[in-house]
Amino acid sequence: MALSHIASSSSRSKNLLKPIAAVLSCTPSLRRPISTSSDSTTLTIETSVPFTAHNCEAPSRSVETTPKELLSFFHDMALMRRMEIAADSLYKAKLIRGFCHLYDGQEAVAVGMEAAITKKDSIITAYRDHCTFIGRGGTLLEVFSELMGRQDGCSRGKGGSMHFYKKESGFYGGHGIVGAQIPLGCGLAFAQKYKKDETVTFALYGDGAANQGQLFEALNIAALWDLPAILVCENNHYGMGTAEWRAAKSPAYYKRGDYVPGLKAFLAHFLLSALNVTRISAFLRKDACVHYVLKWNVDGMDVLAVKQVCKFAKEHALKNGPLILEMDTYRYHGHSMSDPGSTYRTRDEISGVRQERDPIERVRKLILAHDLATEKELKDTEKELRKEVDEAIAKAKESPMPDPSELFTNIYVKGLGAESFGADRKEVRVVLP
Repeated sequence: MALSHIASSSSRSKNLLKPIAAVLSCTPSLRRPISTSSDSTTLTIETSVPFTAHNCEAPSRSVETTPKELLSFFHDMALMRRMEIAADSLYKAKLIRGFCHLYDGQEAVAVGMEAAITKKDSIITAYRDHCTFIGRGGTLLEVFSELMGRQDGCSRGKGGSMHFYKKESGFYGGHGIVGAQIPLGCGLAFAQKYKKDETVTFALYGDGAANQGQLFEALNIAALWDLPAILVCENNHYGMGTAEWRAAKSPAYYKRGDYVPGLKAFLAHFLLSALNVTRISAFLRKDACVHYVLKWNVDGMDVLAVKQVCKFAKEHALKNGPLILEMDTYRYHGHSMSDPGSTYRTRDEISGVRQERDPIERVRKLILAHDLATEKELKDTEKELRKEVDEAIAKAKESPMPDPSELFTNIYVKGLGAESFGADRKEVRVVLP
């Protein structure tokens, strides 16, 4: 069994290299300089590969977009990419300490998801959270200040890389415990349904968390209560340094639970005495429909495919309850900054994905093919983004370290703090806010 896995590992690597599809169809448009990117001409573009559905019909591959949206996709993903590369340099310069998990390669998931929802919808994710925070409206200054433990950080410098947070935009973290955010996400969805506010929650997790028991427990209760929860597996194919096929019997995460055979002894003699065969058949069909959780496998390196499926998922979840999306994506860095990322995969595999499936290059080719901007204009955009990132880093370095009193904040509800005494119980050291 193990030998068969090893023998087929090269074919798995090839499966990661799905080619960038040529531009297929669009509404004809005239040449527009990048300065007029507010143009709202509708373009219809087909996703790079079909969606793979389980227990449901797949959404249409034809995605409607505009020149303005395509240019914003390029801008946002290029900004995220530059931000993560800068974070890599800051970590190596020892200006960022502790854990640091980078998102470069996976930007299409964050950007495509945001294009399909609003800030009233909620997102909760694991510790690879920098770009999701930016997508929710966070600033570069907040990102770099938090990474370097400064006061201007989104968590006042106390959370670090794994604990970004922006409640006012529906972003609930940033969680360091593998899989722990999934039941919390279902709790957010419960609150949304209870309040009847017609919003949904996207609970993101990696393939390394896909075997967690709490995922199945949360999905079960979400399905029982028809909660507007969308579970998104960002499958970058490696849980830390372990390839998905080594960790999961069924790495088709969008249809988990269907890989173990089972038998059921049915009380047919009892039912036949009470019901006729037609009524039994109707009962069985109804039972099967009620308990299905719809699931899709999505090319997570295609920002338009992510947008399309997230839009479809939101509409479904509001009407019918939870579903699972598996985003087939890839990270260029290692699991964290302590992982070189090259001991369990080849450099050829990494460079192959960059050449064939990079989400930014896909959008760049679409923009150039539809004559929405020139190569020089896109290069100039990237230069401006690099300058923007550098300026944010400089400001973050000037931000002061948190005051020691911050150690005692965000522990108790404001106004319901406590007094902290010394060891002799006589001297009051500090009064908690």
